[in-house]
This record gives sequence, structure tokens and C-alpha cells, in this order.
Amino acid sequence: MDDVTGIRSLGPLPDAAAGETGEPPQATEVDRLLHAAQARLTGGIAPLAIAGPFLEWMLLLANQPAFRFELLERAWREWFALITSDTEHAVVPARSDHRFGHPGWQMEPFRSFQQAFLRAERWWAEAASGVRGLGQAQERIVAFVLRQAMDTISPSNVPGLNPEVIERTAETGGRNLLSGLGNAMADASELFSGRIRLPVEVGKDVAVTPGRVVLKNRLMELIQYAPATAKVRPEPVLIVPAWIMKYYILDLSRTNSLIGYLVAQGYTVFCISWHNPGAEDRDLSLDDYRRDGVMAALEAAIAITRAPSVHAVGYCLGGTLLAVAAAAMARAGDERLKTVTLFAAQTDFSEAGELQLFITEAQLAFLEDLMWQQGYLDSRQMAGAFQMLRANDLVWSRMIKSYLLGEREHPNDLMAWNADATRMPYRMHAEYLRRFFLKNELAEGRFPVDGAPIAVGDIRVPFFVVGTETDHVAPWRSVHKIHLLNDGEVTFVLTSGGHNAGVVSEPGHPHRHYRLHRRMHGERYMGPEEWEMLAEQHEGSWWPAWVAWLDERSGEPAAPPPLGSAAAGFAPGEPAPGRYVHEL
Repeated sequence: MDDVTGIRSLGPLPDAAAGETGEPPQATEVDRLLHAAQARLTGGIAPLAIAGPFLEWMLLLANQPAFRFELLERAWREWFALITSDTEHAVVPARSDHRFGHPGWQMEPFRSFQQAFLRAERWWAEAASGVRGLGQAQERIVAFVLRQAMDTISPSNVPGLNPEVIERTAETGGRNLLSGLGNAMADASELFSGRIRLPVEVGKDVAVTPGRVVLKNRLMELIQYAPATAKVRPEPVLIVPAWIMKYYILDLSRTNSLIGYLVAQGYTVFCISWHNPGAEDRDLSLDDYRRDGVMAALEAAIAITRAPSVHAVGYCLGGTLLAVAAAAMARAGDERLKTVTLFAAQTDFSEAGELQLFITEAQLAFLEDLMWQQGYLDSRQMAGAFQMLRANDLVWSRMIKSYLLGEREHPNDLMAWNADATRMPYRMHAEYLRRFFLKNELAEGRFPVDGAPIAVGDIRVPFFVVGTETDHVAPWRSVHKIHLLNDGEVTFVLTSGGHNAGVVSEPGHPHRHYRLHRRMHGERYMGPEEWEMLAEQHEGSWWPAWVAWLDERSGEPAAPPPLGSAAAGFAPGEPAPGRYVHEL
């Protein structure tokens, strides 16, 4: 049916993109194609989603003369401290800011360059946060824009103002700059070709734990790993990784494979390896991932091992999906879960960290048009948003090292995995962003499965939940909210590291520590700050503590089950890591 403009209507969007009344938003094909083209130029960031809050900030600031006068006074104090070399009140970079770590920044004139920048950075942060009447979400966006602008003009990015670059150039006679030019050309070639050369080989250097694919469907391959002990616990471990990246984050090298560690501790392990979707998978939904992913894998694991229940494990987005599946199972009286473990996985998205900067109605509408045109969200379009959140570490510091100092990072297995990215189907990702991030439906008991809402509070099995101290994807205080959503037994671990390195924390890894505290059913709620003060700190890896927790809730070891079961319809197929992990 044609609309009033004479341009064919697109028809309904996925349910998650519809309005509260169920009616799809009206959009013409021409408009959406325009937005998709714009999104490619902006890395998926909606210009109006940034411009709107920024304009509101400027208008409010213009109408607050007293505050503007206060800002002028602060600027004068900063300038006076700078020109008088006030070392007593010098601005100290944050511990996470490594731009000014070289000793040369403590010598003149570089110290003055550094202090001028840090004082200006502090002043703009105060200008963004002090405007009365500006909403919290708008304030975050304004502060983010100003921080990005300041990061761009940091003296550390300018060869003639960076003492480390000057020193290196003098030492090498300029060869560092020639090497940097070569690095830049190589990176540009990879960018335009769209092909990333991994420094490791999947199945040879990483993803090497022996096993077999025992189930394959349109969404995933299920890998069952071969036993490494004479006896195993009767309850298998089923791992649901995120499909934003490849599953082998949990099966890296032989020395730091979580899957290999579990197998060595006497567990039968199953892990999902997700299909890397293309344009033909545009209509895959979250429920498809639940049904053909989690539930199909669960049925296979139980059929093969003949165990009555499994230890279910979910990582990141896979953990959120596992929580959805577990809540739906609890509502239906399905008792096939023995325990639930969540790694850096959110169930409440009300404080989901800086990613919320990109989760507004305007931003999602813009992003949906890009995904509608492509059929998916490309990995590089996702990576851009994550890199901007940590531009100092992930953009500028790497550019300085590679292009100005002429050094290449020595890639390790974790860095190689990070470059082996995947895509996100249009419908699923629209549902995920709208229903979880924007509307927080899971935490508020409004997320439907099979036509009826589910509740995380219905899950009546013990939880083991891991948060990481410096997580920018799933901040640990957000992960901690599982204590609010479920009043059962929750063992919560806060470990050193970030979203990935905090999880890949094998025994023997240097400089690792974690805090652990168990809240039993019926005990009162503790906020994250109180929990952090009460939880006992331990040195080393949290992996042994988790295995001990699993052991307490597992039966006595017995002979291991076979790899696959032809009689049950799950005949063992090709060796691990299967085929889906190799999809580009």
C-alpha cells in the first residue's frame, strides 16, 4: 500500500522497533536509505543525537550569566596557576591516563604543555556538569563530546610537543617516523580491504581444547569437549558465550583456556559456537537465539550425558540471554538448571555505563536504519563506539605508539581474538538495544517470552556472578544489581581487570586479585559500596573459587559420557572448533 507521498511504505519493523501501541513507526524508504548513508560516514553515531543535547547545553548556559561569570573566574585561576608555575596545586593525571607517563613531561616546557591541557580539560568538564536544568543523559553526552574534542588536541598527539616522540626521533634519526608511516599505510590497506590478518591460527594456536561438534543448526554449533580425567562430575557445564565476538575468548591458548581448565578439573563441558550472521539473517530475533541456541544446546547436553540438570554459564550478552532462558524455564516449572553462572553480564540496564550515551531514541532510530539497509550491524561499526568510550587507550595511545614512535604492539591471543569480530542481525540487535538498554524490560518484569512476561526473581537456583573492576561494557555495579532482582543465593565476585581480561584470569596470572562474598537466601540487600567493604579480598585467580563452588553443587564423579550420542540424535561430527568459528 502506498503512503500519501506516493512512496511505498516499508511495512512493519521488528516488534522491538514498534511503538507502545504496537503500530510501527512511519518511515519512507528514501529517508531510511539517507540515514543509512549518513551512518556510514559517522560510524553509526546520529549527529542529531549529539547536536540536540549540545544545543540545549549552550542555550541553558547562555541563560545563566552568574554561572558563566563563575566559569570565567575559574578560568582566570587556572591561567594564573599556570603562569606562576604553581606546583603545589598542579593537576595530576588520572591513574588510567597514560599519555603523560614519560619522564620528559616533568621537564619544561613540556610540563607547562601538560598542565595547560589538563587544566583546560578540567575546566571544560566543570562547564559541562554545572549547568542547572540540564538532564543527566544530556549532561553525559555533552561531557562526552567535550572530552573527545579535548582528547584530539592533547599535546601528546603533537610530535613537536611530545618529549617521548622528540627523544625517539633524535635517537633514531627519524627512522621512527618512517616506520610509523609504513604502519599507517599497512593499517589503511587493511581498513579499505576489509580483511584483518590474525597473528594466530584458530584451531592451532587458539581454540585448541579437543572436542567434537555434536549439534549444528542455523544459529550455532554445539561443541562437546573430550574428557581429560578418568572420572567427571555427573552435571555437565553448558557455556553460552556472547555472539558479538567469537566463542574462543573462553578457549584461548593452552595456558589460559577457561574451557581447558574446567575439563582438567573433571567436568564435561559443552560450549556454543555462534554462526556469524549475514544479510540473509536479518530477521533472526532474540527468541530465535534463546530457542535455537540456549534451549537446543541444553536439550542436547542432557540427552548426551543423561544428567537431570546442568550448570549453565553465560558471558556478557550470552549471560543476559541465559538469564532470559532461565527465567522462562522457572515460569514453566522446568528444573533442568542446577546452577547459573554469569560472567560480566547485565540483567538490569538502568546504570549500564557509558554505552548509554549511544542508547537514545534518536540514536537507535538512526542505527536501525543502517542495520535495515545492511541487514546487520558490522563489527567495525560496533567497534567505533567502544573505542570512543576509551579513546585515550584504544585510539590515541595506540596511534602515538604505532605512527609516531614507530612501534607495533606484540599481539597476544587476547588481542587476536579481539580483532576476530562478528556481525549482529538487524532484528535481534534492535530488540536487544530497545528492550534491554532503552526500556529495561527484563529488570522491570516486562520482557515477554512466548507471549507472557518473565521475571529474573523466579529463578530458584544458586547464582555465581562475576563483575570486573574496570569494565566499560558491563560496569560491575550494574552487574551487581542481580542482588535486587533475585533474593536467592548469590555468590558475587569482583575481580581485577576489564570486561575480557578480568574473565580470562587463569591461575598463575600475575597481579590478579578478587573479592568474594555470598549472600544467602533471605539475607538483606547490600549496595555495591557496602558489599565492596565487606567482601574479603584474595590474591590470584578466581577460577579455583568458582570450581570449588561448582564442586559443592555437583554429584560424585563417575565415568565420563561418550562424545555425542547417535542414538539420541546427536552424533559426533567434525573436530572442535568446528566451522562456524572460521566464518568471516
